[in-house]
Amino acid sequence: MKNKALQRSIFGLSLSLISLTLFSFTSVHKPGPDTIVAPGFKLRTVVIDPGHGHRKDGSYSGASGSFSKESIVTLAVGLKLQAAIEKDLKDVKVVMTRTDEHEVTLQQRAIIANEKKGQLFISLHCNSLSDRIVRGARGKVTRVPDRSGKGVLLLVYIFRRGNEQEAAIRENEMEDAGGKENTELMPTDPASIMLLSAFKEKYRKQSLRFATLVNEEFIGQGRKSEGVREQSLHVLARAGMPSVLVEMGYINHPEEEEYMSSEEGQNEIVEAILEAIKTYKKEVEPSTSN
Repeated sequence: MKNKALQRSIFGLSLSLISLTLFSFTSVHKPGPDTIVAPGFKLRTVVIDPGHGHRKDGSYSGASGSFSKESIVTLAVGLKLQAAIEKDLKDVKVVMTRTDEHEVTLQQRAIIANEKKGQLFISLHCNSLSDRIVRGARGKVTRVPDRSGKGVLLLVYIFRRGNEQEAAIRENEMEDAGGKENTELMPTDPASIMLLSAFKEKYRKQSLRFATLVNEEFIGQGRKSEGVREQSLHVLARAGMPSVLVEMGYINHPEEEEYMSSEEGQNEIVEAILEAIKTYKKEVEPSTSN
């Protein structure tokens, strides 16, 4: 690499960021606040991703309840969350991956987030359970709706699509100390590899922390929770930033469908995520107090 100063900054940043050993979990413990805060960092851009949408053939992607559709619920909550952030956090820009009913591909959602230099990616979804298969007399098979699922679930990307996320990080985050885009970082360069690994570790830790904050807010509201889990998800794999997928509840559970479709329920969901963003923002930004 030609820029020796950049090499030194990469090496120093790599050493400071590598603080965890990478494991594969289906569920995780509650991580505390990050002890390494980047000097001068400000949370300026939050990307809100309302899951699913209206396909060109007229159908809706995503899950459905008895009277509602996931894509409509996620858009309603997403727009409310955008308004709440813009009202309470004046210095934070909100980027929406969609603002109407039309579906956006998983790849395009990540492209939007990366191109807008997002620093936190929040994907909104509704959970659902598949029908249960019941075998009766004489081998007769019957499909029975499974409405036993209830509660929120927070999902964080588990590193099984490393190349995809490394490419996203390289596009979105790898800048030199002066804040200018660096074009000399190469995938085969040892210092670049160290920095990519450091960013992945950093993002994993921050994603888990934010997911934990959201989960705690939901629990504080009295919502049942299935906790925080790491899972290989395409939409999160391509996002070069801390990312969390929020399963707001089970749309095929009558009570939860009613809750998520109501103004009161949607406002409470927005409040939980907004309060988590506020706490996270305080944690990742350097304190200005003496």
